[in-house]
Amino acid sequence: MATGALLSPAEAATGSIALKIVSAGFIFGMSGGSGVLTFKGVEYPLSVGGISAGATIGASGTDLVGTASHMRNVQDIQGIYSAVGAGLAVAGGRSAAQLVNANGVVLRLRGRQIGFMFSVDLSGMNISLR
Repeated sequence: MATGALLSPAEAATGSIALKIVSAGFIFGMSGGSGVLTFKGVEYPLSVGGISAGATIGASGTDLVGTASHMRNVQDIQGIYSAVGAGLAVAGGRSAAQLVNANGVVLRLRGRQIGFMFSVDLSGMNISLR
């Protein structure tokens, strides 16, 4: 039996993702933005939103790029990505994150943050297809 016959067409795949996010807050923070997922050669527009609660002060804009792995279909990108973290970014700071949603999609993101934002919080980021 050929090993190729054992592969399922629904096996997990990886796409590329680019996000633009704007955040602001004092104690409670809000963020929003947009992005594009490229999956199996097709571009899908995304909406991004989120809130945070904790020690949050400042405002920033972040451009992130990376990968979305463990996807079986494009709808898997949707959902809430949450992470516990602490960070400080000052004018032009670099950002990096690894997040997972309930569908098992793993986002590995890196980018540049412009502005000033200090946070020690539990953040939730919601991504949906537009």
